[in-house]
Amino acid sequence: MDILIKVAQLFLAFTLLVGLHEFGHFLMARIFKIRVEKFYIFFDPWFSLFKFQYKDTEYGLGWLPLGGYVKISGMIDESMDTEQLKQPVQPWEFRSKPAWQRFMVMVAGVIMNILLALVIYCGISYVWGDRYLSNHDAEWGYLFNERAKSFGFEDGDRIVSIDGEQIDQMNDITTSLLITDKGRSVVVNRAGREVVIDLSLEELIDMRRREEYAGFCTPIIPFKIDSVVSEGAQRAGLQAGDRIIALGELRSTDAPTLSAELRKIKGDTARLTLVRGERELQLAVPVDTAGMIGVQLAPFPVRTRHYTLLESIPAGIKRCGRVISSYWEQLKLIVQPKTKMYEELGGFIAIGSIFSSEWNWLDFWSKCAFLSIILAVMNILPIPGLDGGHALFTLWEMITGRKLSDKFLEVAQYIGLFLLLGLLLYANGNDIYRFLIK
Repeated sequence: MDILIKVAQLFLAFTLLVGLHEFGHFLMARIFKIRVEKFYIFFDPWFSLFKFQYKDTEYGLGWLPLGGYVKISGMIDESMDTEQLKQPVQPWEFRSKPAWQRFMVMVAGVIMNILLALVIYCGISYVWGDRYLSNHDAEWGYLFNERAKSFGFEDGDRIVSIDGEQIDQMNDITTSLLITDKGRSVVVNRAGREVVIDLSLEELIDMRRREEYAGFCTPIIPFKIDSVVSEGAQRAGLQAGDRIIALGELRSTDAPTLSAELRKIKGDTARLTLVRGERELQLAVPVDTAGMIGVQLAPFPVRTRHYTLLESIPAGIKRCGRVISSYWEQLKLIVQPKTKMYEELGGFIAIGSIFSSEWNWLDFWSKCAFLSIILAVMNILPIPGLDGGHALFTLWEMITGRKLSDKFLEVAQYIGLFLLLGLLLYANGNDIYRFLIK
C-alpha cells in the first residue's frame, strides 16, 4: 500500500507539473496566434492512452511518463518533424513570428513552473505557516552519529555558527554541510566554552558519498515530566517538572536513550536520579510490562510562524527564492568533478522516494513546489533540446539580428536529445544500482 501511495503522488505531481509547463508554451503560442498541433501529457511513441481533437489541436495522454510536449507549427522540437519546414512559411507558424515572440513562447513553460511554486509556497505559508525546530531550543545540545564524532563533535555540543553565520532552523545545520564546494568551520558551545571544528571539503564529500549524514546531529530531548499519569509513579514520588538525569549507573539527559533503557527492565523497579528545582533526588519507581513508568513527557518545542493572507505572499516569495538558490547551488556542485555529486543523480525511483508513504497534503504540496522548481531550473539550462537551448538560440538572433539556419537547429536538437537521453539513462541507472547493490 505504501508504494501505491508514493506512485499515486508521483503520478499526480508529474501530471500537474508537466501539464502546467506545457500549458505555458501553449498559452503563449495562442496569445501570438501560433498554431499548436498537439498538447500531450507524457510522451506517445506509437500510440497514446487517449486523445481527442478540438479545433486545430490534438489533446492526449501518452503512455511514457518521461515528460510531455506541445507540438508547435513551424518549430524544430523533439518531434523532429522537418518535413513541415520544407513548405512555404505560413502566418500561423512559429518560424514566421518575430524573435521576441518566439523567445517568450520558449520561456513560458519555465515561467509557469516558477509561478506554480510561488502560488504553492504562498498557500502553504497561509494555511500551515512555517513549522520548524529551532537550534536555539536545543538547550541541552545534540547527540551526534559516529561520523560526526570522528570530526570532533561530542554529545552535548550546542551548534553556535557555521562559517560565522548563526543557525536558526535545525535543518540548516546538515544542509549547510552537504551543499558546499568548500570546507566548513563550525563553532560549538561545549560545557560553556566555544570550540572550533574545521571540516575539510574532502571529509564532507566522503560523508555525503557514504550517506553518513543521516542522524548527523539530533537534539537532546530532556526526560522532563509534564504530568504524572499512573498511581505507581505518584506513590513513588514523581512530580510534574521533574527532570530525570540518570537510570541506575547510566547518566543521560536524553529521553529516547533513557526510554530505551527502561524497556530493558520492564516489570522491574528503576532507580532514577532526577532534578527537582535546585535539588537532586533519587527515587525507586516501578516499571510496567511495557517498559514505561507512567508519566507524560514535555514535548520538544516546534515553532510555527503564522501569516495573514497578505503576509503569506512575501513569505512565499522568499521561501521560493531560498529553494531556487539552494537547488542552483546543488546543480553547480554536480558539474564540479571534485565534489562527485554527479554520483548522487537519481531518476524516477529517487524522485518517487521523496514522497511520503502516507498521504499528507502539506508534504505533497511542498514536494510539488520543489519539483516544479527543479523542472524550471533544468529546462532553462542552455542545452539544445531544452527550453533554455531554444531560448539561447533565439536570444542570439535578437542580439545579432542573424537567424540560425534550420539545418543548424536540427543538428543541435539531435545533439541535445542525445545528451538528455544519456543523462536520463545515467540517472535511472544510478537508481537501479542503488536499489540492487546498496
